[in-house]
Amino acid sequence: MVLKNASILIIDDDPDVLTAVKLLLKPEAKEIMTEKNPENLRWLLSKQNFDCILLDMNFTSSIHTGNEGLFWLRKIKEMKSTAAVIMITAYGDIDLAVRSLKEGASDFVIKPWHNEKLLGTIKEALKQKDAGKSNAGYQFANDSIIGTELIGESEVIQDIFYKIDKVAPTDANILILGENGTGKDLIAKALHQKSLRADKPFVKVDVGALTETLFESELFGHKKGAFTDAKDDRTGRFEAANTGTLFLDEIGNISLHQQAKLLTVLQSRQVTRLGSNQPVPIDIRLICATNLPIHELGNESRFRKDLIYRINTVEITVPPLRKREADIVKLAEHFAHLYADKYMKPTVQFDNSAKEKLTQYHYPGNVRELQYTIERAVIMSDGELLTARDLIFSPLESVAETAVDVSDLRLSTLEKNTILKVIEKHNGNITKAARELGLTRTALYRRLSKYDI
Repeated sequence: MVLKNASILIIDDDPDVLTAVKLLLKPEAKEIMTEKNPENLRWLLSKQNFDCILLDMNFTSSIHTGNEGLFWLRKIKEMKSTAAVIMITAYGDIDLAVRSLKEGASDFVIKPWHNEKLLGTIKEALKQKDAGKSNAGYQFANDSIIGTELIGESEVIQDIFYKIDKVAPTDANILILGENGTGKDLIAKALHQKSLRADKPFVKVDVGALTETLFESELFGHKKGAFTDAKDDRTGRFEAANTGTLFLDEIGNISLHQQAKLLTVLQSRQVTRLGSNQPVPIDIRLICATNLPIHELGNESRFRKDLIYRINTVEITVPPLRKREADIVKLAEHFAHLYADKYMKPTVQFDNSAKEKLTQYHYPGNVRELQYTIERAVIMSDGELLTARDLIFSPLESVAETAVDVSDLRLSTLEKNTILKVIEKHNGNITKAARELGLTRTALYRRLSKYDI
């Protein structure tokens, strides 16, 4: 169905949104109806069939969980409506958006939107509706995202693939969180490759490694003579990434002074080279990554909150490998094939003892550690079958882990670290954690409060 023949219902408690969307769609669609109160949905759907419904995810001003939108989405589905439902959210909560898509929504848009993007989303939803397609039960290819080495079948990694598919075509700023070695750079590359800027530059900068003196020159560029060693004009990374994607890795390690400089550029969308007074407009898609947890970034003595909000329109958290047990053997087989080709060795397989050893290890170095372990095993192998004896995990990671564990032997620190490890082991389940620690739930909650966990 084309948009000009469509009847569209818009449900949002913000009259400005209703007016804006109606004015946008009036020249495009056959019929547009607006409604502020979702309670009237049942009556409206009983009276008329709509081709598309734009549904807000939040209707109660004091509650912004998106649950209201999910509730009404379910009601629409219960009434057997064939309308394509597009969810609207002002909060960019991709986890909620994923939930809505899995429950049958066709797509979602984030306020404020670009008019062209909203029109394109509606047209695509109508096209999918005509083709009988639905996002409910959407499946990813099990092996990988094309053009990357993002591999996995586990639920957590499939969820990340889903998010990449949804946010990559937008220009939303992305913050990727995760431990070292989890593959944050691969996520960034996948986002670029699946974006509308895929044929434009992808520029990566490890900003955490830049000194105060190099930071501005590297990112913003400089003119000849701007400082002692400036023998030529230099284009900064922002200009180099113009029309493409700029990936700022280890963003959590830059100083407050550097953060202020970066924020100014992101707000103005222009850079001024050192030694110049002429600002240069920039058009980039920004992706940032850090191994710091989000609560540490929220500490204003370490990181500016206004910068976090600027770079974190959408957040993607990459799980550690120990939470991706279902992917470990598949990743190991991928690396084995890769390094067998590289070192001109025969294709190797893993016997049951090797697979068991792989899945029982905790991988403090994450995917990177697994990769190096398999590379070493392939190099040292004499045959085509790898056993548990062929797999030697890095002693560097064991030393680092031991160093962390014994660095502070105060009883309070040991107790806090033990609680954290047990809670992580049980994926945040307080009942199971308390049982293992030999505490009541109430006693465990008291300790959580005591240690500000």
